[in-house]
Amino acid sequence: MTQVLEKPVDLPASASPAERTARRKAVLHWIAVHSLGLAAALFFTLPFVFVLLTSLMSDSQALSRDLIPDTWEWGNYTRVFDTPGFLTWWRNTLLYAVLGTALTVVSSIPVAYALAKFRFRGRNLAMMLVISMMMLPPQVVVIPMYLFWAKQLDLSGTLWPLIIPMAFGDAFSIFLLRQFLMTIPNEYLDAARVDGCGDVRTLLKVVLPMARPGIAAVALFQFFYAWNDYFGPQIYASENAGAWTLSYGLESFKGMHHTDWNLTMAATVLVMAPVIVVFFFAQKAFVEGVTLTGVKG
Repeated sequence: MTQVLEKPVDLPASASPAERTARRKAVLHWIAVHSLGLAAALFFTLPFVFVLLTSLMSDSQALSRDLIPDTWEWGNYTRVFDTPGFLTWWRNTLLYAVLGTALTVVSSIPVAYALAKFRFRGRNLAMMLVISMMMLPPQVVVIPMYLFWAKQLDLSGTLWPLIIPMAFGDAFSIFLLRQFLMTIPNEYLDAARVDGCGDVRTLLKVVLPMARPGIAAVALFQFFYAWNDYFGPQIYASENAGAWTLSYGLESFKGMHHTDWNLTMAATVLVMAPVIVVFFFAQKAFVEGVTLTGVKG
């Protein structure tokens, strides 16, 4: 693949017609591949550029035919932060995403480790149950779960019905981690046991350092899910504005500023920016973790 994407090297004047034909084909192939890559990059980038530029326009210029702001209204972001409740939505979203991600990773690693490296009766059945939970839409169990959290535990109007279950593992995270841990050779674990390490110490000292890419991938998946979650906060926190997250609060923000598209776009940028920054700094570990989970299953 690397050779295909490299720019063809100029041939000397004494090159044969066959070599010139091969070089011409290589050049055309290089142009085609990079043109497709550039088109795909523009397809995903231009909507964000449009939102960013609109967020820096004045009220009268937003959603007009102009593509570039006449005056760069950086104060739009200050006006967004001055909106009542916006900082509270930020705090709630950080609590939900960070704490939920930490609980999911900590609770899913031991289960994935047991399913990947231990031999016990019922292991295949347990794995089938995990896969079955992945196939079960959350909307199927939303009514009994709401009755349990809201009526039995009286936790409606808070985010705890969404955070507490993450302390008991997540089916997708368990499956992804299990697939990654399967790629770690058992010889490393056997050597640790020969040196006197128990199962817990082997997990902490040997498995976790080698599983960092997989853990990073799971953490990013969970963080993105919690940060963008709209369905959960709508079910449990809609009755209490003090427990709203950014995804749910943005809907209310658009209602308050339905004609101020520049402010709506500025709020949208502020909601998207943390996810983009996190992925930018962690993309190498994320891609490596997702890639290696498919090597062995």
